[in-house]
Amino acid sequence: MSSISKLSRRKFVKSSALSIFAFQVVPSRVFGANERVAVAGIGAGGKGASDIAGAKGAGADIVGLCDVDAGRLNNAVKKYPGSKGFSDYRKMLDELGKSIDAVTVSTPDHMHFHAALRAIKMGKHAYVQKPLTHSIWEARTLTLEAAKNKVITQMGNQAHAGEPIRRAVELIRAGVIGKVKEVHAWTNRPIWPQGIKQALPAQEIPKSMDWEQWIGPAPMRAYNSGYAPFKWRGWWDFGTGALGDMGCHIMDMPFWALDLKHPVAVEAKQQGNSEQSGPNKSIVTYTFPEGKYNHKMPYVWYDGGHMPEASVFEGTIVNPNNAKKFDLILIGDKGKFLFNRNSQKWKTTPEDLIQDTNPDKTIPRVKNEDQEWIDAIRGVGSEPLSGFAYSGLFTETVLLGNLAVRIGKRIEWDGSNLRATNAPEAASIIKRGYRKGWEV
Repeated sequence: MSSISKLSRRKFVKSSALSIFAFQVVPSRVFGANERVAVAGIGAGGKGASDIAGAKGAGADIVGLCDVDAGRLNNAVKKYPGSKGFSDYRKMLDELGKSIDAVTVSTPDHMHFHAALRAIKMGKHAYVQKPLTHSIWEARTLTLEAAKNKVITQMGNQAHAGEPIRRAVELIRAGVIGKVKEVHAWTNRPIWPQGIKQALPAQEIPKSMDWEQWIGPAPMRAYNSGYAPFKWRGWWDFGTGALGDMGCHIMDMPFWALDLKHPVAVEAKQQGNSEQSGPNKSIVTYTFPEGKYNHKMPYVWYDGGHMPEASVFEGTIVNPNNAKKFDLILIGDKGKFLFNRNSQKWKTTPEDLIQDTNPDKTIPRVKNEDQEWIDAIRGVGSEPLSGFAYSGLFTETVLLGNLAVRIGKRIEWDGSNLRATNAPEAASIIKRGYRKGWEV
């Protein structure tokens, strides 16, 4: 039996089945109603800066900061007096462990798993940027470890906490367009280089950067500014491409609303993919089995300038040329639903469907994702609805699209056992190897 198969299927199924609307876990220590949560930030620049600020704004104290770039780290330490800075998150957790309640992880994708896993095994609550992990196996493993250690978790797909998505979920489940038979989602990414065939030439490592720590568990390679600090998303060793970057945002509402689990198959059309780098553009088609809210259906993802065919928008007020203010379209037995995750200026066909459907608000409303997470740690709110019990499985699904891109053929998927039944060669991507010293 493979190492993947040895994962506790029963344990995973049990944890996945827990209601995300109930408070399910007990913090590692009991907080008073007004007590502040001590947070350490792993990744202090870029998105990390806003994630740390979000935790602070939600009432946390920032006690530790980690970044591999000394300039970014020093700026962060100045912003949060009393915090201590580190270039190695492992040293930070070892030294400050007893004074840390929770961590934010806002690193390049390839570091999410290792940083979060170490913190969770220490009993620290965890907020991790999307996608939750770099590989499918990592998402499953992190989900199980979070449940085992009874920590409060949140993935950073911010709109999940907002009114537009939560109300749309209620509308779809109330049957605003009937049972759903197709979903199409699109993005303007990538906005960084992809489709690159060769590794980049060596450049001098900036004096401010700890390149060894930046590489982490990935195979070592020479520094180039085309990798860090921003363009890493296009490289398979470090990022997860356009789909990994935006899929956890854009694909979220239908996945949640339709209560989707594992797809049974996925296939991709792409242009430019290589061993080194993700494609310039792709179309990924997931096939989901019939469920309570959906027929057996395709869920199609478009990036790199691709859009659904004009027939998808037939009967609506938009066409592929002016649909970019929306994120996706759901097609049901009764009509079509054009959705944007950042506003409630949605469109249905027929236009009166939303007006005629007014379900009760059954999903908890929160100020934002940061407040949802911090309040849950303090025991004054329900479990975050993008906690790993939900976002782990969602991340598995998103990353499965990249697996189809890289393998180059239709994948028949056994989600319970994380196995491509018709493609044994996929195993090394489902569970990647790690550089010496970073084994798990």
